[in-house]
Amino acid sequence: MRATVKDVARRAGVSPKTVSNVMNGIVPVSEATKLRVEQAMAELDYVPNLSARGLRNGRSGVIGLALPDLATPFSAELAQSIVEVAHAQGFSVQIEETGSDPHREHELMTRARANLIDGLILNPVVLKESAVQVGVALPPVVLLGEVTQQLADRVFVDSFAAARDMTLALARPGRRRIAVLGVNRGRQSATAIQRAGGYEAALQELGIAKDESLLISCDSWTPASAAASLAEYLDANPLPEALFCFTDSMALGALNALWKRGVRVPDDIAVAGFDDVIDGRFAVPSLTTVSFDKRAIATEALRLLTERMSDRSHGQRLVEIPYSIVERDSSRA
Repeated sequence: MRATVKDVARRAGVSPKTVSNVMNGIVPVSEATKLRVEQAMAELDYVPNLSARGLRNGRSGVIGLALPDLATPFSAELAQSIVEVAHAQGFSVQIEETGSDPHREHELMTRARANLIDGLILNPVVLKESAVQVGVALPPVVLLGEVTQQLADRVFVDSFAAARDMTLALARPGRRRIAVLGVNRGRQSATAIQRAGGYEAALQELGIAKDESLLISCDSWTPASAAASLAEYLDANPLPEALFCFTDSMALGALNALWKRGVRVPDDIAVAGFDDVIDGRFAVPSLTTVSFDKRAIATEALRLLTERMSDRSHGQRLVEIPYSIVERDSSRA
């Protein structure tokens, strides 16, 4: 017969409520008690009955995670962290790709309002197109990233400050002609606006006049698109002294484009990215980047979401995740 919470409690020598606290991960439990409960669950081959739990508390046991592009290394690493943290708290995760399409965001919000999922972690791209708007009935939702609003809880890295610090780091050995890769000529993402703003603030601080010819457009933030955009740029422009790519994925594409032309990194040009994905650490040369703790983003997002699911009355909360500039071989003077 299928083991129950009471069976686990009896085996571990604790109350059924303590077993529930261990599975939900919301109420603190001592490490020794947690280990006893987990061992009892393993010995009894206990599997939580999510459907029964949902009938009791009106929840499905499923949360939604919506990211713009699941193909990027950053999205993969972030999704993995969120799934691991959610599973430790007894939640399943339904992962969706919005493709930067606000209609897909609206669909997920509708599912949450219909109680098909308990809450939603969403990474919108453009503020005015986001499904989170004034007058919209919001389910429990936490936003990730740069889209700034006053309605939903948000976990973010200060992209403006990080881009400013990265630009200053690239300029430190005396470099003056610093290009950026990732600006959008048409539909501007919140991320591109913040990182371009930080770059321009650094130039102003350094006393370097903004040069429009050093702003390299790349509408699709993929390695292939970045490589093609940089190759097209270099066909018509001299080589900059440094290149700040708005993501590591674009930086990896840029490294490939430069290698194909026989351009030496960092001797001829310094290159940097943003996100500190694992692939960048093993690039040749290893990639200078803006680093931050993706596990911390996942932990804070789940904390805010579970608290919002229990109490929707409190005001908006913002959690800023610290960052650091990690200088590797791609930018060493």
